[in-house]
Amino acid sequence: MFIVGRRDDPIHARIASHLAPSSARWALDASLLVVNLAHILVEDTDWEFSEFARYDLGQALAHMTIQGLLMGLGAHQFRAFDRDAVAREFDVPAEWEVTSMTALGPAGRSPSEEAEPSPRRARLSRREITWARA
Repeated sequence: MFIVGRRDDPIHARIASHLAPSSARWALDASLLVVNLAHILVEDTDWEFSEFARYDLGQALAHMTIQGLLMGLGAHQFRAFDRDAVAREFDVPAEWEVTSMTALGPAGRSPSEEAEPSPRRARLSRREITWARA
């Protein structure tokens, strides 16, 4: 489940009002702010809806990210916002968890980033990322 706000619409403004300053510096420039929700409990019970609810949300976000890339958009998932305030703002039922947000929009770099070349990232070796080894 998602709550989607386009820049300059009332939903976007309601979402944006709960961003932490560290997120507001860049996320407000995104074309879309998306609140990502996981269905964690069966309605009117304390029974777990699915032990895979957060995994399922992650898969949906991975596919959203890939679709965005195909459309020329960048996607940035983040957690620097007040989850409880967002849940209250949008009357999110207790069975749903406000898990994270995604900012979607044309990928860009700030002028200071453009002035500096991107550092080359070091990749971890297979040995560093695998649990069991033969």
